[in-house]
Amino acid sequence: VVLAVNKCDKVGEPPMELYDFYSLGLGELIPVSGVHGHGTGDLLDAVCAHLNFEEEEEDTDDRITVAVIGRPNVGKSSLINHILGENRLIVANEAGTTRDAIDTMVENKYGKFVFTDTAGLRKRGKVESGVERYSVLRSLAAVERSRVCVIMIDATVGFTEQDSKVAGYAHEQGKACIIAVNKWDAVEKDSYTMDAMRKKLEEDFSFMSYAPIIFISAKTGQRVDKLFETIHFVDVQNGTRVPTGALNEMLARATAKVQPPSDKGKRLKVFYITQISTRPPTFVCFVNQKALFHFSYQRYLENQIRETFGLTGTPIKMITREHGDGAVKAGKV
Repeated sequence: VVLAVNKCDKVGEPPMELYDFYSLGLGELIPVSGVHGHGTGDLLDAVCAHLNFEEEEEDTDDRITVAVIGRPNVGKSSLINHILGENRLIVANEAGTTRDAIDTMVENKYGKFVFTDTAGLRKRGKVESGVERYSVLRSLAAVERSRVCVIMIDATVGFTEQDSKVAGYAHEQGKACIIAVNKWDAVEKDSYTMDAMRKKLEEDFSFMSYAPIIFISAKTGQRVDKLFETIHFVDVQNGTRVPTGALNEMLARATAKVQPPSDKGKRLKVFYITQISTRPPTFVCFVNQKALFHFSYQRYLENQIRETFGLTGTPIKMITREHGDGAVKAGKV
């Protein structure tokens, strides 16, 4: 601890009131002036004296960063409190008690994780200016720096339009995604309730059919262990790299099974596919004409890639290049 006493603005002897702060028992103090900058050099020297620049930074590459996102009051903070085994984050019945994106380190038998509790995301028109606006920006930034997004929805409320917008942002960012249906303990159910709700959610989240759906309770801890397993699994899938040879074997089978479409006597030819990056898995398809590569056939090839190589829990990005593009000639994709 370095004790800095501010508002010592006058040059020369420090004010007598300065010495009252020795009663805090924090050792030597440093008089500074935030307005004029007096004493800031001494303050920096004191700070640097406590730093060891030879220490290697802790390797955090093996930690899976997880952003817990969703509408207000769906139980994001309650989930992290249960994982930690302590009430570190504020939980209340009122929506909007979480204002900042808070990182929490977790290490257990499933691996090393960094969970980020985020502020609830409301409709843009209902977001008030000031603190809430910046809370939303921090939540979106937390999604961007995460590897896995846990999209929490309230089982007692069901699917809402805002849930799809929250999930859509994680999807657009190419993050591995899990849909966690919280408060499952508060739902009256029979042997068919879970299957019926799962089927309904698969329809509601049809644009991200790859995302696994888990029914949990942050209050009781129901299936939280399963959530950890799924986070680890989808993170591995998001970082998967598929060999080019295996991809083109799959392409040959797929095009033989369903012939590429044609238009005005010209038929699409898909020469080959290669993967250029991960997180998300990104594939480049080299074709004879981009205009012939219809969205429906792209979706078909994407489904064939998933069927052959898995890639559960992660979006797939497809890029089209015409054979002979200037980018291809230059060796760039």
